[in-house]
Amino acid sequence: MQTLQELGAAVAERRKALNLRQQVVAEQAGLTPESLSRFERGRGAEFGARKLLAVLAVLGMELDIIPTGQAGTLDELRRERNQA
Repeated sequence: MQTLQELGAAVAERRKALNLRQQVVAEQAGLTPESLSRFERGRGAEFGARKLLAVLAVLGMELDIIPTGQAGTLDELRRERNQA
């Protein structure tokens, strides 16, 4: 992920996969549903690290910091697995 929009979309996707409403996740993370909604839509410029980490914890996710270009694409990972 390289943008806040992508990060927000990934959070929304995970939340929906868990069948959780924005209100429930927001309350458990200690923020407003409006703030979570803006973040998921890529509109949450004021969405800080504390809020992000709280939402990720509620959703059972974690943040992994890696150097640019080290993550690989899904296709690259599949090719690598098939070569092993």
